[in-house]
Amino acid sequence: MTTGSLLAADLVIAVLAAAGWLGGGAASAARRRPLALGLVAFALLATLARAITIIALARAGWWFAAEKVLIAAPLSLAAVAVAGPRLLRAPGDIRSVAVPLLFAGYAASGGLLVTVLHGYPASAGVGLLAVAGVLAATTVTWRVLGARPSPTVSRAALAAAVAALVTGTGLAVTPDAVTGVAHDHGYRDARTAGEPTRRFTLTAGTATVDVSGRDVAAWAFNGQVPGPELTATVGDVLEVTLRNRNIARGVTLHWHGYDVPNSQDGVPGVTQAAVLPGQEFVYRFRADQVGTYWYHTHAASDVGVRKGLYGALVVRPAPVTGVDVTVPVHTLAGLPLPAPRVEPVEAGVRVRLRLINTDSTTHRYALAGTPFRVAAIDGSDLRNPTPLVATAVLIPAGGRYDLVFTAPATPVALSVDGREVYATGPVSAATGAWPVLDPLTYGVASPVPWARFDREFTLVLDRGLDLRGLLPRYAHTVNGAADPDIPPQVVRLGDIVKFTIVNRSQVVHPWHLHGHHVLVLTRNGRPATGSLLWLDSFDVRPGEVWEVAFRADNPGMWANHCHNLAHADAGMTLHLLYS
Repeated sequence: MTTGSLLAADLVIAVLAAAGWLGGGAASAARRRPLALGLVAFALLATLARAITIIALARAGWWFAAEKVLIAAPLSLAAVAVAGPRLLRAPGDIRSVAVPLLFAGYAASGGLLVTVLHGYPASAGVGLLAVAGVLAATTVTWRVLGARPSPTVSRAALAAAVAALVTGTGLAVTPDAVTGVAHDHGYRDARTAGEPTRRFTLTAGTATVDVSGRDVAAWAFNGQVPGPELTATVGDVLEVTLRNRNIARGVTLHWHGYDVPNSQDGVPGVTQAAVLPGQEFVYRFRADQVGTYWYHTHAASDVGVRKGLYGALVVRPAPVTGVDVTVPVHTLAGLPLPAPRVEPVEAGVRVRLRLINTDSTTHRYALAGTPFRVAAIDGSDLRNPTPLVATAVLIPAGGRYDLVFTAPATPVALSVDGREVYATGPVSAATGAWPVLDPLTYGVASPVPWARFDREFTLVLDRGLDLRGLLPRYAHTVNGAADPDIPPQVVRLGDIVKFTIVNRSQVVHPWHLHGHHVLVLTRNGRPATGSLLWLDSFDVRPGEVWEVAFRADNPGMWANHCHNLAHADAGMTLHLLYS
């Protein structure tokens, strides 16, 4: 069983244990002895099962079990210690053990709520708050059932509540807030120098686009979705003028995966102000990184990208040979956009398919009808990739894969989640059962370039209640806090930095650091064994632990966030800061 499965099983078992204790208490209060005894037996079994899952999660990593070991487990032990002996020596009237059984239910529920509403990290304040809640609920139950509440329990509840307030609940972390615009650390980057050799103008505005015969309201660059493909040859200097016609929430351009100088990164409130209606902003940088990239707005990005403010950026070597096709995949208003036009390809011609996932969720790609190689991932070439047949690839949100093959005399077809997006003719192939490529084992290995790390950071991804704003929200959190309250990670120029990224939530988080590519070291403790894998977007699935590293060689302040943009908007964004 994977750690992600254990996390899900633990939640289910915790719910069942709480339901069993509470149901047993309610049945006891109603004097339904057989039902009460049956539910209590069920609750005891569920409590034992949860002890097993907690031990397994603790072995997988302390991140997955901290609050369960420190808070939920003591509450469960207290539940069994109080309810068990009372039940064994209960007189004929089963109603006398209703309060102890309900106490056990409150204790089990308290531990569950700590996991669901707070998560990582465990804190004394949250533990005391849970204890106070359990004791307060027990006191109220005594009154409701007509018994005299225990003064000791009432005083203990009050003391725990006061202690929780004094120590702090731990529901949020004191922030080192990120404020201001266009941070300048005194560095100058030669990649912005020189006269432009490629000029583009992108105008953002509302538009109506046709999607498979249906008119859809969109936000578009130059009236089209996707926006114009921006192309350059390595060595060019790009100048892109962004204009906003009528997007009220503002727009910017973020060059996803392209490690531009910080001033060109397009993050509103960090590197520039959002471009409002009637305004413009000029981006300039040198095309010194060959590969497949894309651009999108980073202002109100969850809405803006979803509604169509994106396009492809491709930097090619000189000269270019063969056929080169860009295939961005996007869902607009719940409808998949049509596939790009396919030109005839002669047998023997080399074809490169540049696959770009511009959605916020993972897509499954399958190329049928020919052997192929994955030549590059996220703009970085792989070393000696081997031919693949009947193999699918999973591309995370924001990620790019370059597939290369020699065109056969027979048709080939590329499908995404079973939908055909590129074809040179009819191909009948059932791709749903194909195995999925593991990029960490693909290609030929090379030595990792670093033997030590100057800075190490751990990011624990979770969900929790965020109380910092005017209204509480159930946020996607990092180390127990949500944007803008997550302290930045501070590095110095030249540092070798290691991230340990832990997902203890129930959903996939495609992780994306701006301005840098990271080298994958391990996943779930197992070292990467294939070609050195330099990524800017990678899926951290439930229960997974990734270790990645990079050299801090691009000064500034950089966004570091989940690229499921709804998650980023709901709190899962922090910043990397050069001191």
